[in-house]
Amino acid sequence: MGIFSFFSKEKKEVLDKGLSKTKESVFGKIARAIVGKTEIDDEVLDNLEEVLITSDVGVETTLKIVERVQARAARDKYMGTAELNALLKDEVAALLMENNTEDNGSFDFPTTPGQPYVIMVVGVNGVGKTTTIGKLAHQFKKAGKKVYLGAADTFRAAAVEQLVEWGHRADVPVIKQGMGSDPASVAFDTLSSAVANGADVVIIDTAGRLHNKVGLMNELTKIKNVMKKILPDAPNDVLLVLDGSTGQNAFEQAKQFTKATEVSSLAITKLDGTAKGGVVIGISDQFKIPVKYIGLGEGIDHLQIFNRAEFVDSLFG
Repeated sequence: MGIFSFFSKEKKEVLDKGLSKTKESVFGKIARAIVGKTEIDDEVLDNLEEVLITSDVGVETTLKIVERVQARAARDKYMGTAELNALLKDEVAALLMENNTEDNGSFDFPTTPGQPYVIMVVGVNGVGKTTTIGKLAHQFKKAGKKVYLGAADTFRAAAVEQLVEWGHRADVPVIKQGMGSDPASVAFDTLSSAVANGADVVIIDTAGRLHNKVGLMNELTKIKNVMKKILPDAPNDVLLVLDGSTGQNAFEQAKQFTKATEVSSLAITKLDGTAKGGVVIGISDQFKIPVKYIGLGEGIDHLQIFNRAEFVDSLFG
């Protein structure tokens, strides 16, 4: 019990530290917005709307939150601005709980012999895609899983080299081919090796290009079709990695990738270096795609399973 308490406390400290810039920014803006006010009136609500939008929560999600706060304040007859933070925490938590039925990210889950769980990772260059794959591999390995990585981003030599380096750090094999090889061929080889060697989890890196959506869609579809020749259910998860520090640009990338392929989960990275952590709330609300993982630092252990209750508690606690 003591071990689990320790890791729980350590995880909470990483989460609190990772969201500290966003928290300071949001609460600083809220404090300025309600200075001199004693009740939640129209002016406070207008100021709150501006705070949330400028914190990259997004317009549509911001309007939902403000409407909830307004309704709650009206229902409770009188509510002072001193209670606004607690009210915001309640309503944001409720909104996130409504959007997804469960927190379904996990580093440890049942596996079937001969049928590894396949994750295809997508996202533009520079968002932390390969780093996220390396950290995922480390966490799965730490949970006792046998992990294989596939370097199917064959258009950038640096991407393959980076994945190989992460493979060394996580102590997991990386299947690769030469520069410019067919990405689908790499995926095929990776799954073939993984099945033959009894792997539990396979993570496939893909090219981070978005300038040609038709080409991207065709490439990802080809990778999927080739993998299905070995494992009919593959991929089990299409994980889109987004850079949280880019704010509204992350929204746009989510829109483009969800049009190009069937994204089933999200990882939002680099939250520790930005005051734009509110983007997690907006993306979770707008796309109705589960946020599985959040990146909170450079360390190999700084990728966490996204837990909505813990996230809101750290942000508004």
